[in-house]
Amino acid sequence: MANLKELNKRKELLTGGHRMCAGCASPIIIRQMGLSQEVPLVVGSATGCLEVSTTPNPFTAWNSSFVHCAFENSAATVSGVEAAYRSLKRRGKVKDELRFVALGGDGGTYDIGLQSLSGMLERGPRILYLCYNNEAYMNTGVQRSGATPMGTQTTTAPVGKESIGKKQFPKDLTAIAVAHRIPFAAQASPSHWNDLITKSQKALSVDGPAFMNVLSPCPLGWGYSSEKTIEIAKLAVDTCFWPLFEVENGATWKLSYKPAAKKPITDYLKAQVRFRHLLRPENTAVVEAIQKRVDDDWAALCKRCGVEG
Repeated sequence: MANLKELNKRKELLTGGHRMCAGCASPIIIRQMGLSQEVPLVVGSATGCLEVSTTPNPFTAWNSSFVHCAFENSAATVSGVEAAYRSLKRRGKVKDELRFVALGGDGGTYDIGLQSLSGMLERGPRILYLCYNNEAYMNTGVQRSGATPMGTQTTTAPVGKESIGKKQFPKDLTAIAVAHRIPFAAQASPSHWNDLITKSQKALSVDGPAFMNVLSPCPLGWGYSSEKTIEIAKLAVDTCFWPLFEVENGATWKLSYKPAAKKPITDYLKAQVRFRHLLRPENTAVVEAIQKRVDDDWAALCKRCGVEG
């Protein structure tokens, strides 16, 4: 587990003064991930909230080498950088020890960047791909993505007489990454900082690709007061809406956290404006369907991990 006294001595990956929204979880996640390493990181980020708000030309908030990638190819771009590094190191032209991180939001990972991500995981470079998952295309106006939960109100899945918001459940991207049988895959949350940092250490220590799917609450898109980001993230974990686990080599599953008392999904839904319509009596069946999916997925995860659900 991460040692807080040691972490305090390390250099922050992000400086202050970046232009992310107040309460945004993404810079919290990046700072926690960055504290996991003493060796320098080379970071590539897809276009999105994090990139446009931390690198407004000619400024940067990154205390590292940083590559701005297109929306769809963060994994491919960093793969090329990592391959160049290995080539230069073999020829003795580079002696420094470096680690490589590719970043993308859920839009640039679940959807438009999925092909690039899959190719990276299959080829096997030593890269951590971290998805900061705010469950919609937040940078361009809160449009639904493949990560958006069922019943969410977005600008492209509005709520009305004929619509409950998004009609589909989100795809299970973590399971897709696990299916590539990569050395390490995990889900994490900024509410459990020690778990996130420890998983980042593991992910960057394996000799091959790693994938981390990290829930990233968004005050603007989700509809809650900015000071409640960590509270919302913890609710997602305690309702088992966003369970914390890790998988090694596509086969060894480990549950990272089990709530002492699993909370009902309504506790999570009622805390966010994007779900408020689901609390109307006519949408009771939708809430029940969401709760059933959460319960079924939690039971299946516990079985894989060999613990009682």
